[in-house]
Amino acid sequence: MENLRGIESFVRAVELGSIAAAARVLGVSAAATSQNIARLEKQLATRLLTRTTRKLALTDAGEIYYQRVKGVMQELELAEQAITAHKDEVGGKLKIACSAAFARHVLAPMLADFQRIYPQISLELIATDRRTDHISEGVDVSIRIRQQLDEGMVARKLATVPLLFCASPEYLARAGYPITPQALLHHDCLMFRVPVDGRLFRWVFIRDQQRYEPEVKVAMISDDIDTLARMAVRGGGIARLAAFVAAPYLEKGDLIALFEQGPKVEVEAEPLEFYFCITDRYARTPKVNAFYDYLSAKLPAKWSH
Repeated sequence: MENLRGIESFVRAVELGSIAAAARVLGVSAAATSQNIARLEKQLATRLLTRTTRKLALTDAGEIYYQRVKGVMQELELAEQAITAHKDEVGGKLKIACSAAFARHVLAPMLADFQRIYPQISLELIATDRRTDHISEGVDVSIRIRQQLDEGMVARKLATVPLLFCASPEYLARAGYPITPQALLHHDCLMFRVPVDGRLFRWVFIRDQQRYEPEVKVAMISDDIDTLARMAVRGGGIARLAAFVAAPYLEKGDLIALFEQGPKVEVEAEPLEFYFCITDRYARTPKVNAFYDYLSAKLPAKWSH
């Protein structure tokens, strides 16, 4: 196809926001990328992009054309990967992004076995609580909680992880046990500040299938959940922790889970829902499918949705 190079340059420039960024991804000069787009515009006899010194903007015709051709390059990549899949070989670089806590406590212990099963896959794990961008950072898969999902992203529910309210025996001996969530107003609460937007992660409970948020007394705040867990262990107050963070402390008796008295629990913390996210259906490659299947099989059955 005569203008395939121009289409590739055009699509990458739109996705990445500049001709220079597109050129870096394509491994050519910015001048060559610009010329490829110019030839494409000449062949179509219309302007696709409005270029300024700061950014690119799609013209009306460019928007129509982009919506039609944006999947062309991905389809070609999928065609190449289909040959690999046909040979029963799943390979290439797999770049994964997820929160620091999920990476540390859940993914890190699992990735070595995954790579032994798929030695042709080269793994990169971005462990961060900031917002990652699949396109500009080359991320194949991100694992996000429901509150972090972006519109237009293809998201498959991966796990529902319980949240546990925990405090040390020392703290409970000193301050007493809160019997109901309303009692949190009179206890030292250790709150998580979301790094992406700076808001506090609110404490929400489920009672009679209804969500409600009690008032709490904020004693300390951190943007790192493991730091909050250590604060709780040292008697700093009550922390709300994902089950995978709390488990080792509960097993050793360093922390005690609250609101779990009796055979029938009247209230429970709203759980964390984790999603397996890709940009669109074209990103569902053999290596991505292999990783999803592996996680689905290895995550605790009690987290299954």
